[in-house]
Amino acid sequence: MTIRFDAAGVRNLATFLDDAARRWPDQPWLHTPSGDVSRAETLANARSIAGSLRDRGVRPNDRVVVVLPNSIEFVEVWFALVLLGAVTSAINPASVASELDDVIAQLQPHVVIVGDEAVGERAVPVVRLAELLTDHVSSFAEPHPSLSDQPVSLIQSSGSTGKPKFIIETNLMYVLAAEGMPMWVGLDETDVMLTSLPLSHLNAQAYSVLGSWGCGAKLVLLPRFSASGFWETVHKYGVTEYNAIGAMVEILMHQPESGLERDNPLRIVYSAPAPVEQRHREIEERWGCRLVVGYALSESPYGLVCPIDEPVVYGSMGRPRQHPDYPHLNEARVVTPEGEPVPDGTVGELELRSAAITPGYLGLTDETERLRRPDGWLRTGDLATRDEAGNYFFAGRSKEIIRRRGENIAPAEIENVFDAFPGVIASAAVGVPSELGEEDVKAFLQTEAGRPVDIDAIVTWCSERLPPFKRPRYVEFVDRFPLTETQKIAKRQLPRHRTADEFDLEML
Repeated sequence: MTIRFDAAGVRNLATFLDDAARRWPDQPWLHTPSGDVSRAETLANARSIAGSLRDRGVRPNDRVVVVLPNSIEFVEVWFALVLLGAVTSAINPASVASELDDVIAQLQPHVVIVGDEAVGERAVPVVRLAELLTDHVSSFAEPHPSLSDQPVSLIQSSGSTGKPKFIIETNLMYVLAAEGMPMWVGLDETDVMLTSLPLSHLNAQAYSVLGSWGCGAKLVLLPRFSASGFWETVHKYGVTEYNAIGAMVEILMHQPESGLERDNPLRIVYSAPAPVEQRHREIEERWGCRLVVGYALSESPYGLVCPIDEPVVYGSMGRPRQHPDYPHLNEARVVTPEGEPVPDGTVGELELRSAAITPGYLGLTDETERLRRPDGWLRTGDLATRDEAGNYFFAGRSKEIIRRRGENIAPAEIENVFDAFPGVIASAAVGVPSELGEEDVKAFLQTEAGRPVDIDAIVTWCSERLPPFKRPRYVEFVDRFPLTETQKIAKRQLPRHRTADEFDLEML
């Protein structure tokens, strides 16, 4: 692979898109339930949409919020904004109105692009997708010459205060991830990739969309994950690589076995977190494929990956992933809170250092300073160990973020909702083990004078204020909370196991 620099002498995403479209212009690229499109058609449509957005005043570095489901149109709108040099912030369409208000308040976007959703009155212009697709404008020919360190998008993540924070993703972060992904899992133009992860996440954007675009592979993009139709989709499109999260893999493993599972074209499943050895072997044996485990985060797509050309080290997150020919290495280490390396086999915080690390969080100077050390090491907030061979193993989280179905959820987001419920004095949200891997959300509620609360009312309250992936599965009422010396709720003392007093909201 040879990196081609643009006229300004830097590597940007628009150049990357143009390179692959010139090499594989007419072959079918993106397959969805609503239709297929080639790379040349995708860029042609993106240029038309870019012209429409330009006529609406969108300029380089303007922020644009996109609220669209996984679709061809999402990709074309995103690429149009790349050509314009604008900054995309894609929001999960499952987000409720109050969350969109928070996003708009923080980002102050030039425009919000939506599908058919009723979003009501907003303080900024709202443009419907149909308007962009039916506008008749001259095609937008020359992309903005963005620099490699300039922002392409803002990925929403959970802030410690319960308000969303936005991770700055640069041109170089996207391009390096897209060029590295095919090497990490062994892909080329003969492969067919599959993802149903939301395009509001870096994973689906950088690894699946851009990874397939740049190596000549095809991509099957589904609007959502469906266990019942998964294997039929694999056979229909000849899928050879599936980009998933651990919960999806476990859901599929809980399905009744079928003949479609063994006699299938799938050879690679890329997923995280690393399962235990027995489960890892069961997955590979049942599906007849290789399970490749990786670790990354929105702050850096260059984390760890288990080398595909080496024997499996069970339970490992892998070693630092590298680029095919970019000169700067990706590094990892395990350190004390002060940043001192710890001996192999000792638990410490995992830190990363590479060219593909975010410049920081939008408008959050203090959090950005805490994120990166002066010498460039990224503090992941995750605990790990390393063995003598350089393999890394996950050991827990040093922060309270709940990991559910591939989403990071700050407990404060849920607690803010419960604390506003009539009769609730205090609440605490924690992650508890899920039979599908990762975590489910459990909420502990303390009410006025032990007054009972209608659990059906709780369900309704949450459904109106939280998207599905943030709604607690379990609720338990407590007379009082254990407190720390500073009179804060001692969450570590709250039970993570099932109890006879809890309500399982999925069973109501």
